[in-house]
Amino acid sequence: MKKTAVIASAAALTGVFASATVANADTVTVKSGDTVSKLAKDYNTTVDAIVNTNKLSNANLIFVGQKLEIGEATQADNNQQAAQSQQSQQVAPAASSQQATTNYNTNSNYTSSVSGNEQAAKEWIAARESGGNYGARNGQYIGRYQLSASYLGGDYSPANQERVADQYVASRYGSWSAAQSHWLSNGWY
Repeated sequence: MKKTAVIASAAALTGVFASATVANADTVTVKSGDTVSKLAKDYNTTVDAIVNTNKLSNANLIFVGQKLEIGEATQADNNQQAAQSQQSQQVAPAASSQQATTNYNTNSNYTSSVSGNEQAAKEWIAARESGGNYGARNGQYIGRYQLSASYLGGDYSPANQERVADQYVASRYGSWSAAQSHWLSNGWY
């Protein structure tokens, strides 16, 4: 694979620096352990540039053997990436206390009826998805079970995350054990 010239350009944005840009596109074959963010770092570009260039619908889902074009990060990509990085740093304190500071419906009451082996499978998935953290965020995926924000309908409370996760797993897999089996086979549920 031919390495392209790197044009170093860093712009400060409230204490966060934008990435350098790559002059020409390279084709990269995804290897085991690669992530879009790792590739962006390795090729001095941004996650957004890779997602946009390859029209990825989910930046968190790439496959070994997949070919990706790693191209030039535009200044807009750099600015957006820096803003997202700054925003995620602001969310970090909420994540460590396992409660987000926004989008919680405090009137939300729900108690999961999952128990036994199903509860163990549910906890196993939560541990892999977010370390069990209700405040975890990864792009559009939110909370303990890394559910799409659209599924949660703007209510990121622990009770709603539990309710939506139980409904999602019941409708898609039938049980948490089946969801765990799918996760073990595919790396996601």
